[in-house]
Amino acid sequence: MKSKDLILQELKENLVAAFKSSDEGAIAQAFTPFAEAIQANVMEEVKAYQSTNDTSILAKRGVHQLTAQEDKFYQGIMGAMKSNDPRQAFSTLTVAYPETIIDNVIADIKEAHPLLAEINFTNTTILTKMIVNKQGTQLAVWGAINSAITAELSGAIGEIDLTLCKLSSFMPISKDMLVVGPQWVDAYVRAVLAESIALALEVAVIDGTGKDMPIGMNRSVADNVTVTAGVYPLKTAVVVADFSPLTYGALLATLAKAPNGKTRPITKVLMVVNPADYFSKVFPATTIRATDGTYSHDVLPFPTTIIQSSAVAVNSAVIGLADKYFMGIGAGTNGGKVEFSDDFRFLDDQRVYLTKMYGNGKALDDNAFILADITNLVPATLEVSVKNIVKTKEQA
Repeated sequence: MKSKDLILQELKENLVAAFKSSDEGAIAQAFTPFAEAIQANVMEEVKAYQSTNDTSILAKRGVHQLTAQEDKFYQGIMGAMKSNDPRQAFSTLTVAYPETIIDNVIADIKEAHPLLAEINFTNTTILTKMIVNKQGTQLAVWGAINSAITAELSGAIGEIDLTLCKLSSFMPISKDMLVVGPQWVDAYVRAVLAESIALALEVAVIDGTGKDMPIGMNRSVADNVTVTAGVYPLKTAVVVADFSPLTYGALLATLAKAPNGKTRPITKVLMVVNPADYFSKVFPATTIRATDGTYSHDVLPFPTTIIQSSAVAVNSAVIGLADKYFMGIGAGTNGGKVEFSDDFRFLDDQRVYLTKMYGNGKALDDNAFILADITNLVPATLEVSVKNIVKTKEQA
């Protein structure tokens, strides 16, 4: 019999595969058992811990003390859920997610998903557009302001529309859950939102096409790039055969070149690889054995954070500057409402609810990330060189 953790992991993998396909029907089909598994876990926690008043214990189980605004929000939607006509009840319910709930969801995501903790990931609920610096630090210029300087400074500023991409999340909620209290409903809602958003975002951050979704790290975002039907092209993969200082240094040198022709200092980089490739290619290429027989893994010539993600294609790696990828997500100024949905039918004791999040993401410049072809990556070898050999009389 499979454990709950193994079952949930399989459901997550099914959901990731559905997100990659961009098939809404497949996503909804994969989402159903995933959300139900989380709900079942929460209900088990309710039975075990509902009677306790120890906030520290509850916090460890994903249950936290609600603010007055959060409590009002959940009381409102729970009342609408209990209604005999939930569609009508939700149509008159204007309250949206409090911003603190989105903050908590993002915090949960960052804690559980290293990739999303590394990038510039923020709550943009009250914003519709984000102004970003595409070229990093720029020098001020003494002298008269002329058109050339104005053009250069203007080219450094970019704008990301945060309303272009919509991420929908379905939440089946049983009648039993409506009587356990707003704190436990909050734990369930945050768990569903955190996991589903994180899985969808991880796919988009790595391989998003830009069409109704963020633009992935492996896509070209150069000003002169040709976008076909809203889809940004893949970067040209750079073949990487080893991680020697000479090879790795030449690779990272391209990241140090800002799009404006200037250079920028780099103190660390991010490498994202498929889990299968990590153990079959990257692990052997970054593991060395010391003279005492012990091993050290993830050893690279330059400070590098290696993260495994199934969103990365096999035989590929994405290497770049994590803080140069911006991702903003939130409920939106007109979003964040929970709506009754009858698009998908479930068991009689469950009703289905829908919530929408809005956001967008992209690399801030085209030189911030490299798509690497690691098909023929070779294992690391310890090179030993011997100099100044002195021959003995017998050898002479």
